[in-house]
Amino acid sequence: MGVTGSPTNIQQGTRTKGGIGESTLRPDGILKVTGEFAYSSDMWHEDMLWGHTLRSTVAHAEIVSIDISQALATPGVHAVLTYDDLPTSVKNYGLEIQDTPVLAHGKVRHHGEPVALVAADHPETARRAAAKIRIDYRELPVVTDEASATAPDAILIHEGRNDHHAGHVPHPNIVHRQPIVRGDADAAAARADVVVSGEYVFGMQDQAFLGPESGLAVPAEDGGVDLYVATQWLHSDLRQIAPVLGLPEDKVRMTLSGVGGAFGGREDLSMQIHACLLALRTGKPVKIVYNRFESFFGHVHRHPAKLWYEHGATRDGKLTHMKCRIVLDGGAYASASPAVVGNASSLSVGPYVIDDVDIEAIALYTNNPPCGAMRGFGAVQACFAYEAQMDKLAAELGMDPVEFRQLNAMEQGTLLPTGQVVDSPAPVAELLRRVKARPLPPERQWEVAGEEADVRALPGGLSNTTHGEGVVRGIGYAVGLKNVGFSEGFDDYSTARVRMEVVGGVPVATVHTAMAEVGQGGVTVHAQIARTELGVAQVTIQPADTRVGSAGSTSASRQTYVTGGAVKHSCEAVREKVLEIGRRKFGTYHPAWATADLLLEGGKVVTDGGEVLADLVDVLEDEAVDIELEWRHRPTEAFDLRTGQGNGHVQYSFAAHRAVVEVDTELGLVKVIELACAQDVGKALNPLSVVGQIQGGTTQGLGVAVMEEIIVDPKTAKVRNPSFTDYLIPTILDTPTIPVDVLELADDHAPYGLRGIGEAPTLSSTPAVLAAIRDATGLELNRTPVRPEHLTGT
Repeated sequence: MGVTGSPTNIQQGTRTKGGIGESTLRPDGILKVTGEFAYSSDMWHEDMLWGHTLRSTVAHAEIVSIDISQALATPGVHAVLTYDDLPTSVKNYGLEIQDTPVLAHGKVRHHGEPVALVAADHPETARRAAAKIRIDYRELPVVTDEASATAPDAILIHEGRNDHHAGHVPHPNIVHRQPIVRGDADAAAARADVVVSGEYVFGMQDQAFLGPESGLAVPAEDGGVDLYVATQWLHSDLRQIAPVLGLPEDKVRMTLSGVGGAFGGREDLSMQIHACLLALRTGKPVKIVYNRFESFFGHVHRHPAKLWYEHGATRDGKLTHMKCRIVLDGGAYASASPAVVGNASSLSVGPYVIDDVDIEAIALYTNNPPCGAMRGFGAVQACFAYEAQMDKLAAELGMDPVEFRQLNAMEQGTLLPTGQVVDSPAPVAELLRRVKARPLPPERQWEVAGEEADVRALPGGLSNTTHGEGVVRGIGYAVGLKNVGFSEGFDDYSTARVRMEVVGGVPVATVHTAMAEVGQGGVTVHAQIARTELGVAQVTIQPADTRVGSAGSTSASRQTYVTGGAVKHSCEAVREKVLEIGRRKFGTYHPAWATADLLLEGGKVVTDGGEVLADLVDVLEDEAVDIELEWRHRPTEAFDLRTGQGNGHVQYSFAAHRAVVEVDTELGLVKVIELACAQDVGKALNPLSVVGQIQGGTTQGLGVAVMEEIIVDPKTAKVRNPSFTDYLIPTILDTPTIPVDVLELADDHAPYGLRGIGEAPTLSSTPAVLAAIRDATGLELNRTPVRPEHLTGT
């Protein structure tokens, strides 16, 4: 055992690399781009069966009868299950309201609802057997909008509601209602010099993750089941799965498999219970993989919305009041609709100072596809509307749209309509200044001297529809306000287990959480935190599973904040324990062990002045320090159900965009040339990943601006375009240059001062693109996505 006698300055070369603030590369990055990464759909097990789900072909109907005899008689089929085969009295599940049937019983409430399950020795056998199941439906009228949902004689989507929202909603087909009232909006409207209003429509967007829903359930000898699945929240899944199976939670062991994107669409259950039921019935491993068609029915979508806004302003440009009403279509089941309503209402004012407001947000039960969590979570729809209103007001007042926004921008200390004070930096005006100050991209970039036009730079692209005639440039701006973390009094915590030991003669840290890595880069950040706090180069990230406490959902831009906070907290506890061991062993050799602030750096114990006291290998020897702790952010509180007052959110994030578009006004084609973003991230723990998240969120906002929408037939409530042939998402040819300006204004309440970043750019990119198209065409354009016929009037 070596002991340092007189301390020496630690050399720069021995400092731990790969800590926070560095652009450490993702450990899964190369595997993903080379096609070697194992996703959940790649899992395999000896003697495995394949599961298939039979889904309803109608949106609303009574189930008169189900005949499974032909399916059961199909060679290779091992099991066919319906509602009558469910093993316990618990037959529904749900994130908050348990209103979603595991398998339909009595009636179906939306197109594509699961009705029966088949397990067979080949996926095609399972599919063909499912097609032999005969279901006799008696179709019912469909409820598809607010008028049909809230009429006095409306058909009730769920009769006999007894959930905790049922008592305060004005109609049983309203999932949840949240008003926010502050000041006197009517009196303020009377004082306004200018009043503008507008009705806005936001289309139903799909998360469109590339990896379809999939998982593998393996029955265990103890009567339990091991489930390997792509999800966003292992412990929430577990809480819903175990009661349906009639098993204690410790017999449903869940492990995260490779996730091919999520964006909110994996927060609800899809095939998890179905695979477990089939595995336990057959006694064999069962794998379920949705195809793309089924994936469109297998997860929730972004709420389509209708929004009515009124704003007033004085002649010098100060906002006087806001009134708004937001109607979200939640579809047939609640999913996350109550929380989405809370977000939509509390964030509906945007990043502006408005003292007098009258706000109402509701979510409906209808026979349309269920809607729930998606990146931006209620704030996206509101941002589209209030930013259009800001442009209208600026035009009425003859003001520059950016200067008008800056004049009314919130800042640290602003009192929100909910009564909450913004207690961390809110650089709204500065973000707008930065995107406006950027040089504009050159015009007519498709023109190259002496060469033919590069059609890829033109509206219509490789379809070669134009060579520049009729093309007009437009520029638009937008800024948004998004909360971070779970809100409204939810106990938002995470758990991390950290172990430090000597392996092969070097100190090694192991981090174990249940965080779902869905592409956000959390596994990279956790290793960076461990290196920073424990001073070791080698960090192992264990697979996420339910053997460790909950990490909460990978959503709400919360994981780096909350699970990162838990990793930091546990690392700090491990560090203190290691220092305690060091003091016990070496404290008599140097007074700094007792008097100095000690750190772990470069595999050594050092003072804050950089003096080396001992090697970690010598401190630990054969000992291991293993600690599992929970960590919570500051508490929030529920909004008052009458006034909407309350400290509902723990943190806010802000992003601004400038869009530059070129529009073929004759054909109605749009080319987004540049979509610049400025965002405050508090502290960039991994700058490369931060820019990637901002660019990804920006691209998703671009998609819903000009192309993405699930089309639902208003007469039948059937989905018309469940495929990537007809549901379009931006490709590399559609995606513009996205320059990013990152601000780092620390939030003192958050670990390292960080701010959740993943969702904010999804808000303002959409209205910025719409504003630019309006600038080019002079059209009002009050719905997303903008289609060619909206621009040409054909």
